[in-house]
Amino acid sequence: MALLHVSSALLETGWHRNVLFTVEGRMIVDIAPDVAPPPAAERLQGIAVPGVANVHSHAFQRAMAGLAERRGPEDDSFWTWREIMYRFLAVMTPNDVEAVAAWLYVEMLEAGFTSVGEFHYLHNAPDGARYADPAEMGSRIVAAAEAAGIGLTLLPCFYAHGGCGGLPPVPGQARFLSDLDGFARLVDASRRHVARLDGANLGIAPHSLRAVDARELRALVAAHPVGPIHIHAAEQTREVDECTAWSGARPVEWLLDNMGVDARWCLIHCTHMTDKESRRLAQSGAVAGLCPITEANLGDGIFEAPRYLGAGGRFAIGSDSNVRISLGEELRTLEYGQRLRERKRNRLGPPGSSTGRHLFDAARRGGAQALGLSSGALAAGNAADIVILDDTSPALVARTGDAVLDSWTFAAGDGIARDVYAGGRRVVAGGRHVRRDEIRARFTRTLARLPGNA
Repeated sequence: MALLHVSSALLETGWHRNVLFTVEGRMIVDIAPDVAPPPAAERLQGIAVPGVANVHSHAFQRAMAGLAERRGPEDDSFWTWREIMYRFLAVMTPNDVEAVAAWLYVEMLEAGFTSVGEFHYLHNAPDGARYADPAEMGSRIVAAAEAAGIGLTLLPCFYAHGGCGGLPPVPGQARFLSDLDGFARLVDASRRHVARLDGANLGIAPHSLRAVDARELRALVAAHPVGPIHIHAAEQTREVDECTAWSGARPVEWLLDNMGVDARWCLIHCTHMTDKESRRLAQSGAVAGLCPITEANLGDGIFEAPRYLGAGGRFAIGSDSNVRISLGEELRTLEYGQRLRERKRNRLGPPGSSTGRHLFDAARRGGAQALGLSSGALAAGNAADIVILDDTSPALVARTGDAVLDSWTFAAGDGIARDVYAGGRRVVAGGRHVRRDEIRARFTRTLARLPGNA
């Protein structure tokens, strides 16, 4: 059992001073505000806030961050970026994926993310053959999470087609592909690997309506009646057009009409929704998994957040392609997109509220729901996912209460998290991950030999 004392903390009941956390194993078992630190307590310098879930990650893509920023002969888009991604991943080994994922998770923890939803679709060998262990690649994600100490919800991805209506896959997708029987074996093997990681969860991820047909999607949902379900939806206008041509309905509309979408679903992106789709998705209780940095990097478009949130919609934050790892910047990019479109300020909080606090609270609650976790709050009975912000950072000096979250979101750079506990384990101390040097060295060796990195 550990006793941790901080001078200020954001609890479920609001901001409190002189807070004592009692942590046993992975869990917070007691919280006492307004108390002096007992002699046995560790005094932590800074401001305690809940860790936040990163709900959407493709870990292997961190290895190609920055390598798709050269303009081609035609208008660049998600679809041209995807071709670069296919060429890059074609040579990655299981060892490579583990090394890249471990470093990515170090970066996430240092940024204040304490758990991750790994939307994992890199299953097969480069020629498309199955590994002897169907979840060989998934086991490497589990190993990376274990090494870094981040909470994990593994989301094995079902991917069978190359376009809406069951079009054949393209060669670059060979490492993703499965059928229903093969996916069942993959999930069973993944469950065995996840079981060795304390506190880890397992869900499923039908990739998208481009990669999964209606029959398969219904079968997947029926076969997995509990646990998170994540799916890409309406990221690109071309995707919306293709879905409409196939089914007569837009992607979010089709899912709502046909799949009984409810609180265990997380629809990733939802960039292009009508007013009616926004209202219906909000009413379903599902979470919209937003990835603002990646959506900006890929030129996806701007999520209509005021309309969706005004209808009571829930959202969470993910880093998707992992081109940049920053919790504050994800929230800032979400808000700034609305400001640029509307040419007004402070668009995503109720009148008179702190925008940073509103975004932070919504992201932590939606993230916890999407990954099948507890409420995402610092409360007794919840996981001890605690981020200690550096109150000596220039952006946070003399800030108290909600101004801390406004300044973190809109004024701070990197390095704001001084100490991070994930599942009760101290994984960041003094702004550095406790295994940073060894994990970074392995990542560096890996990238040095991958093509395109010279």
